[in-house]
Amino acid sequence: MKFLAKLLQLRFVPSSIDLSLLLLRLWIGGSMLMLHGWPKLTAFSSMAPNFADPLGVGPTTSLALTVLAEVVGSVLLILGLFTRLAALLGGITMAVAFFLVKGGQLTGANNGELAFIFFAAYATLFLSGGGRHALDMKIAAASAPKSV
Repeated sequence: MKFLAKLLQLRFVPSSIDLSLLLLRLWIGGSMLMLHGWPKLTAFSSMAPNFADPLGVGPTTSLALTVLAEVVGSVLLILGLFTRLAALLGGITMAVAFFLVKGGQLTGANNGELAFIFFAAYATLFLSGGGRHALDMKIAAASAPKSV
């Protein structure tokens, strides 16, 4: 019976929270950068006049803030540099997209399901940090006082 439980629970697969966080950072950061941020950055001037302005700061400013989160934030997330700040930027952007732009809709036409899923990933990274394989940890280790 123990063998069956071990087999069904896949306990033979080694677990690594740090490797999982690295994978999540690369997957979410890379997807956001390549599928959302980069297209907005390269088409900035043509998108700016018609971009959604849910915060009332103007469509160009709204697009600039979105590009900041989706490009710069994604690069920081991929590197694991200022991970929690990058996740906070992404999370705020996805919360605005989901609740204000998409009206909190998870189903139907023009729904915000993708923003909702990205929001969950950003919230997870905000709470956990980047893990051992993040530049944040390398910087922290390098700046730690040396014992004699």
